Amino acid sequence: MISDAMKEQVVKSSVIRQMFEEGNRLAQLYGAENVFDFSLGNPNVAAPDSINDSIVNIVKTTETTKLHGYMNNTGFPDVRVKIADIINKRFGTGYNETNICMCVGAAGGMNVILKAIINPGDEVLVMAPFFGEYRGYVSNAGAKLVVVPPNPPTFRPDVELFAKHITEKTKAVIINTPNNPTGVIYSEEDIKNIAAVLDEKKKEYGTDIALISDEPYRELAYEGAQVPFIPDHYDDTFVCYSYSKSLSLPGERIGYILVSDKMKHAGDVMTALSVATRILGFVNAPSLMQLVVAENAEAEVNIEAYDKNRKALYDGLTKLGFECVYPEGAFYLFVKSPIEDEKDFCEIAKRENILLVPGGAFGCPGYVRIAYCVAYDTIINSMEGFEKIAKSLGLNA
Repeated sequence: MISDAMKEQVVKSSVIRQMFEEGNRLAQLYGAENVFDFSLGNPNVAAPDSINDSIVNIVKTTETTKLHGYMNNTGFPDVRVKIADIINKRFGTGYNETNICMCVGAAGGMNVILKAIINPGDEVLVMAPFFGEYRGYVSNAGAKLVVVPPNPPTFRPDVELFAKHITEKTKAVIINTPNNPTGVIYSEEDIKNIAAVLDEKKKEYGTDIALISDEPYRELAYEGAQVPFIPDHYDDTFVCYSYSKSLSLPGERIGYILVSDKMKHAGDVMTALSVATRILGFVNAPSLMQLVVAENAEAEVNIEAYDKNRKALYDGLTKLGFECVYPEGAFYLFVKSPIEDEKDFCEIAKRENILLVPGGAFGCPGYVRIAYCVAYDTIINSMEGFEKIAKSLGLNA
């Protein structure tokens, strides 16, 4: 009954989700407190109290037709004005509601962008390691995913290698900083170099190349690290933002797409995004959550809790002899597998009820990802198991 294309997607179904389901199974067998599930980037830090206060107030005071009714596909105008104003205040820009399209989380936003700009057979570049769901988003649009190999141990963009993968078929490049799964933040120099390559290649091929900046982790940056504002450096940029991590609202599916006036044919692009939102079946972003984030777009979650976890995990594992990429942002630790096949290493960890995600899911075999958006006690209590693993593999001997 199901399509051949969907059969392939089922086979390639998210490894992250598979590990999450395995965690639920193990928790039933051994008790949740004895299972250390680092598989899913599901924030454990509570949303700000103001979120629930806003929900209650909005439900009580907003007219029903606005609260639950249809609106422009791109979202409520007053919500888009508020978000544009906040962006202008933060980055010194001059955006208004015509630059903002509300979307159903960053995943929905990226599918809308790709639907709006991709022709069948176009190529979309990603730099490994990358969020594995990009494969599905690109496939949905009928494009080919082109993967630029990783650049360990820093995992910053290798600009020369990046340039070699761009062809006359390249229509878009997806970047993600702070990065899932490494926690690396691309520097301003990195972004300038990427932009310079894209400008050069557009001239060489006489084509348009969009830069899609996937930004669910923008607010999760540590030790004063700065996350560059991509439209400052490249005109044809889509910013795809989500409140899933910044306000701990992953299940509410709310975010926005920003299109700069400097983008080629910006007005036509915004119209295409509006139509793509409708024909993909989203129709519009959830009305209640649009109103909620408009009131709370400058609120913050307790990033100190993530920072505490980050330090405990990084310090604990490196002392045991594990090689880890130092995370500057997001809430992931990327660890080099002590043995050649990282999937085998994940199986070894599972014997200690520790659930990790193999790096192959992110286009980067030989590493594993640990999501540290968990309770602090989970990290501390997992160290006994990690110590057993380290000893069994002869680390730090």
